[in-house]
Amino acid sequence: MLSFFGRETFARATAPLGKALVRTGLTPDAVTLIGTAASITAAVTLFPTGHLFWGTMVIWLFVMFDMLDGAMARARGGGTKYGAVLDATCDRVADGAIFGGLAWWSVYHEHNKWLFFATLVVLVTSQVISYAKARAEASGLSADGGIIERPDRLVIVLVGAGFTGIGGHWGIEWLTWAVHVAMWILAVLSIVTVFQRVLAVRNSPGAREVIPPAAPQEAR
Repeated sequence: MLSFFGRETFARATAPLGKALVRTGLTPDAVTLIGTAASITAAVTLFPTGHLFWGTMVIWLFVMFDMLDGAMARARGGGTKYGAVLDATCDRVADGAIFGGLAWWSVYHEHNKWLFFATLVVLVTSQVISYAKARAEASGLSADGGIIERPDRLVIVLVGAGFTGIGGHWGIEWLTWAVHVAMWILAVLSIVTVFQRVLAVRNSPGAREVIPPAAPQEAR
């Protein structure tokens, strides 16, 4: 979503909502925690029980709500380092719950090992993509870019899950395959993105400089 329409466009659209939420007394950290908790609850209760459409709707709503923390931080004049770490951590947990819930559904509801495999690939690679960037930045390197980022993953998986839920409810057989298509697309693109991030780190200035070994500490 952000990747499709641009971060600046999204920031301008959410600025009024961010200011309104700040006036209520909520903090960006509170919005992060509320949005994450609600998304996780929906993912681990609605997806595993086969309620893909309603799970998608609830998660989409609270993912949008969670994304307002950045607008609130800008409305307050800037965020904090703790807030940035909290937001990134909560994103990883929410992603794990979403793909974990779909993995559970694929095994115990659909009994489809290939869908389960694709979902696990996405679950693992989505975490690796984010970790590679965070670890690179902590080392003073760059891991920007890649064909797919978190907003794209969420759009693709939720559209796929939502259409599958609609197909299952109305008996539209071909539509129930939407989540299968979405998950395999994500699996392939996520693997490509992992390699793109690692290559970006490798090509960063100073990436292949030898790190001198730490001096051994004398025993006391």
